[in-house]
Amino acid sequence: MTKWRAAGPDDSAWRCPPGMSKADRATEQDRAAGGRKNRAVSVGTQTILVSVALRRKRDGRRVYAYLRWSDRGRTAERYLGEVNRTTRAGNLAQAWGLAATQSSEGRSPLSAVGSVEMPSASWASSTAVRAVMQGNKGRDTRPELAVRSSAHAVGLRYRVGVSPLPGVRRTADMVFPRVKVAVFVDGCFWHGCPEHHRPARRNAEFWAAKIGGNVARDADTDARLQQAGWTVVRIWEHESPTTAVSRISAAVRGSAVS
Repeated sequence: MTKWRAAGPDDSAWRCPPGMSKADRATEQDRAAGGRKNRAVSVGTQTILVSVALRRKRDGRRVYAYLRWSDRGRTAERYLGEVNRTTRAGNLAQAWGLAATQSSEGRSPLSAVGSVEMPSASWASSTAVRAVMQGNKGRDTRPELAVRSSAHAVGLRYRVGVSPLPGVRRTADMVFPRVKVAVFVDGCFWHGCPEHHRPARRNAEFWAAKIGGNVARDADTDARLQQAGWTVVRIWEHESPTTAVSRISAAVRGSAVS
């Protein structure tokens, strides 16, 4: 499990095995869903058979799950969330668990089948959006590099892109292990900046769930770290490197004194 968290998932944790027949893929989905009946969703007068698709993020460290179904000859999808099992079977089963989980309003992602459409060739709303998604780097972004350079210039020494807590797959952008300070440089769009984030107009439900999930994950990460005695510093990408480093320095000095 440690290797999985440190190095990211192996292809076998998400990719369909080469040469797998259509019948075998259907059986795999049935098994993960707990039976074919759990994949069948009634929409009006027809019954739609739903599947789960797994994709690995370009940084190689995360696997995302999506519901997929055919709607009037086009493939539609709905984002489910991140999965983190070490096998494809485990990730499919975890994804089906997410699909069946009801919200506080008593609705589950399966209730969206037939009412939410995605473009047939992509989960992105356009070629431009897909290019932006694919170009989103997991580390060494321009804001991160600017903050790190300024921090180094004032004598701060740190580790880059490591998980502060053993066994917890949450990576901080800058880590000061001796004084237990973790720094995150957050993008305004991806992390829901209260000043600059603007909700997407196309595929609004998908993006709201995506950004909302990021915000919730950030809050959970902060809580875990603080409970373990860490000081968390979150820097927005719109902040100047000078201001950011001042905040980081204050946190490092304060933790060192305490």
